[in-house]
Amino acid sequence: MYLGTIVNALAALVGGTLGAALRRRIPERMRDIAMQGIGLVTLVLGMQMALGTRNILAVILSVVAGGWIGEWLGIEGGLERLGAWAEARFGGAGERGTFARAFVTSSLLFCVGPLTILGSLQAGLGGSPTLLYTKSLLDGVSALAIGAALGIGVVLSAGTILVYQGALTLLAKTVQSVMTPAITREFAATGGVLVLGIGLTILRVRVVRAANLLPALLVVVVLTALAPALAALARSLGLGR
Repeated sequence: MYLGTIVNALAALVGGTLGAALRRRIPERMRDIAMQGIGLVTLVLGMQMALGTRNILAVILSVVAGGWIGEWLGIEGGLERLGAWAEARFGGAGERGTFARAFVTSSLLFCVGPLTILGSLQAGLGGSPTLLYTKSLLDGVSALAIGAALGIGVVLSAGTILVYQGALTLLAKTVQSVMTPAITREFAATGGVLVLGIGLTILRVRVVRAANLLPALLVVVVLTALAPALAALARSLGLGR
């Protein structure tokens, strides 16, 4: 049941380690272009996901409300402090300032997206972990590029994958009853908005505190689940057709 998640974590670990090991041998301009490529592909992925919405209002409300919740909880700051602590404990020479960034960027990139939730559901319900194997390949390549550009901090994302995807896999049967096609669609679209934010941050267009937007993924599930009841109430009050 957890094989797909373990393979995914190993892919991030191996890719990140290899990228970090090659870092000193790769010219800075080559590292920069690798990150630019990852950033552009991340934007494309985020746009593709976001455009799948059929309820843009729910996505907007979820991102705004989720952002407020995330700012109040200080999720981004917590991740940065965790990364800084790990940097102080495990970071080597030349990693100052990039260790935590590598950890936060890779953790968000690898855990926000439809393959994470759908792959975990598939594996947790006894199906073949095909989606997680596909995700493992993508994450391994991305980890290599991030490791080459930002250093060894990326390998800590393997732990994030194990905890996050492992929890989703464990809760698969409960989550399946909630994740209707409509909720799954809007969940993926909202995740796409977060992925777009990650892409903009990677490209240094604008620093988006994507981690603080993570509660939006829970908010959109609630809003989409309540949408039919709210629509029925509006019709009964004569507010809709």
